[in-house]
Amino acid sequence: MTNDPPTRTELLRRACELVPLIQKFAGWSEENRRVHDDVIDAMTDAGLFRMRTPARFGGYECDTRTLADVATELARGDGSAAWVASVYWIPTWIASLFPPDVQAEVFANPDARICGTLSPTAMAAPAPGGVVVNGKWGFITGARHSQWQEIIAVRMEPDREPEPIVALVPMSELRIVDDWQTSGLRGTGSVSTIAQDVFVPQERILPLGAAMQGRTGGAAGAEGAIYRAPLLPVASASSAGTALGMAKAAAATFLERIEGRGITYTDYASQQAAPLTHLQVADAAMKIDEAEFHVHRLTSTVDLKAAGAHAWTLEERVRARADMGAAVRLARDAVDVLAEASGGSSIFAEVPIQRIRRDIQALSLHALMHPDTNAELYGRILCGQQPNTQYV
Repeated sequence: MTNDPPTRTELLRRACELVPLIQKFAGWSEENRRVHDDVIDAMTDAGLFRMRTPARFGGYECDTRTLADVATELARGDGSAAWVASVYWIPTWIASLFPPDVQAEVFANPDARICGTLSPTAMAAPAPGGVVVNGKWGFITGARHSQWQEIIAVRMEPDREPEPIVALVPMSELRIVDDWQTSGLRGTGSVSTIAQDVFVPQERILPLGAAMQGRTGGAAGAEGAIYRAPLLPVASASSAGTALGMAKAAAATFLERIEGRGITYTDYASQQAAPLTHLQVADAAMKIDEAEFHVHRLTSTVDLKAAGAHAWTLEERVRARADMGAAVRLARDAVDVLAEASGGSSIFAEVPIQRIRRDIQALSLHALMHPDTNAELYGRILCGQQPNTQYV
């Protein structure tokens, strides 16, 4: 028996073994607009929700390359299930920046699932010992299976500038609004949540600016190497693997269907023999390879700088977002090529590529994942301009 955390190889093996189960329930998850309980339980048993939990609470403190690789495997089964896991990893990392007593409360269950957001769509009024929060947050992925939510609110006090804060709130104190009726990523269950006069004690509050830097002003937070990076590069590296996995899933399902499948109204008895198919498959494969390059460059940058406790330049921080955006664009384009080549029969619900296409389109529209937004920001910095966002 050993208390050592599982290796990357072991976690990838566990994720790979979950793919058939995830595929089995992918249709159910889409129809019911949340990941199936059996899938959540299986990912819990595999330890996948411990990957960003501090080691002293039984977590694995995995590097971001491991996160990306595991997400890629999960997305081969279902993009929604992979996205839920990816999103949980980010608020779990944020929770690890809080003082030890708060971490002990949150990670009393080392498999704690924490949903969250980076949008400051609530207000926090000062109250004795903390703040009272009122507001609503949208796109809260995995809320129904979470025990905690990481929220962002703007603290308003007399004679002080408004200050954005990040706080941790038990899900039992929030109201879920069942408004997740979407064309893609339906299985993520990314509903809205509402706080109505919710009291948050001061110890469960951090300035958002400090959390964005991956520090909390002292030794209060966790001390592992994975916490020595700014939030946005960490979030980018945590998310990019899902897009790559969706593209790989599209390639696999396409290649499974072409054997013995003809091209209607042509002389091709097998799509496998058509030169057009060869060009399409090669085009998609190269795009997937390029997406994988950006994912791996992003995770390598985050992990190497964190391990050496190196400072980040502005250009490096923005390039992290650019790498994520490039990976999403290339993965989406690869899926589009394969979906266009899949024929009219691919529109049936039992053919996975139509769901993959809708899911990756939805992913690419996420405000922090959007390829054009991230490319424009990177180009802006390369041209000597200042960023027009605080999310770097």
